[in-house]
Amino acid sequence: MKRLRIALYTHSTNPRGGVVHTLELGNALAEAGHDVTIHAPDPAGKGFFRDTAARHVSIKAAPAPASLSGMVAQRIGEIAAHIRKHGESYDIHHAQDSINANALADCTESEDIRGFIRTVHHVDQYADKQLLALQSRAIRAAERCFSVSRVWQDFLRGAYQIESGIVPNGVSLRRYSPEPALRDTALRTDLHLGGGPVYLAVGGVEARKNTINILRAFQHVFAIVPAARLVIAGGASLLDHSHYQALFRAELAASGIKDRVLLIGQMADADMPSLYRIADALVFPSVKEGFGLVVLEALASKTPVIVSRIAPFTEYLTESDCSFADPLDPASIGQAMLRAISVEGRATALHGRNGVAARMGWDKSAAIQLALYQPVLHKEVQNA
Repeated sequence: MKRLRIALYTHSTNPRGGVVHTLELGNALAEAGHDVTIHAPDPAGKGFFRDTAARHVSIKAAPAPASLSGMVAQRIGEIAAHIRKHGESYDIHHAQDSINANALADCTESEDIRGFIRTVHHVDQYADKQLLALQSRAIRAAERCFSVSRVWQDFLRGAYQIESGIVPNGVSLRRYSPEPALRDTALRTDLHLGGGPVYLAVGGVEARKNTINILRAFQHVFAIVPAARLVIAGGASLLDHSHYQALFRAELAASGIKDRVLLIGQMADADMPSLYRIADALVFPSVKEGFGLVVLEALASKTPVIVSRIAPFTEYLTESDCSFADPLDPASIGQAMLRAISVEGRATALHGRNGVAARMGWDKSAAIQLALYQPVLHKEVQNA
C-alpha cells in the first residue's frame, strides 16, 4: 500500500472516548508508515492531553457561546475556515464527530475538498431540531461511514440505509498493565482511599453513564461492605449535563454516604493506568455507548469490570470476561459490583486481559481502517 496522507478530525483536545480513539488510531497509522495529522478545535490553546506519533494541529477557536447550538455553529465555521486556509492535499479527510463532519461537508460543497469519511461512535437525541438536522447531515454527507460496533452498524443500516464498516476500539497493553508502579501507592494516598475496596466509574456524572444508578447501587454495596469507596473520574464534555448533575448532587447529599464517594474530575492522563490498577473494579453500566473504550483499558489492567447487559458490551464480552448487570436496576448493578470483587470476579478480569484485551490492539484497528479506506481511494483514482 502506498503511503497515505491522512487528516483525522476530532471534536476536542480533552480526554473522551472518541478523542482517545482518534489519537490512538492516528498513532497506529503513523507507526504503520502513513503521514497522519490530527486536527481539533482548541479554545484554551493547551494542545492534546496525550502525545502520539502523528502530528497534532490545534484549530484556533474562540470561547464558545452559552448555547449548545451556538457553540456547534461557531465550531463548524472555525473548522471549515481552518480546512480552507490550510488546504493541504490529503488522500483522506476523516471526521470522528458531527461537528467536524459538518465542517468537512461545507468544504466538500464549496469544492475545497473532494469528500470525507465519517466514523459514527453513537447517535444522540436532541430536542433542538437544528442539532438533529446537523447530526443527520454529518452522516448522510459522508462519502463513506464507519462505526465502532455492530449495534451502530445496524442503526446506520436501519435509520439511514447506510452500510458501514466496523473499526473497533483497541487498547495498548504497554500503557495499561497490571504490573505495579511507584505512582500506584502515591495516588492511593493522594486520594485518601484507605484500605477498602475501590469502585471506579469513568466518564463523570452524566445520564448516559448512568451515574445516579451507580450511586444507588453503591448504597447496596456499602450496606454489606462499609469500607468500600466509590471514585468517579472524568467529565470533560461539550454537552451541558448540569441538570443531571444537580439531581446527582441532591441524591448524594441525602444518601448518608457522601464521605464514601469521591468525585475527582479529569485526571492527569499519566495517572490513568495507576487509577485502574488501584481500583478493585470498574463500574460502567452505561445506558448507551458507542463501544466502551474504558472497559478494554480496565481489562488490560486486570481490573474486573461491571457493564450493562446490552450491546455493544454483549458484542465483545462474555460472562467469562465481566460481570453483567441490568442498567435500569440499581440492585442488579450492586449485585454485580459485589460479584466483581469476589474470587470469581477477579478471574473474569484475568480472562478478559488474556482474551479480549490481548486481541484488540490499536494496530489491528488501524489495519481494518486502512482496508476500509481502499474503496474510497479506488473511486478517487477512477474519477481523477
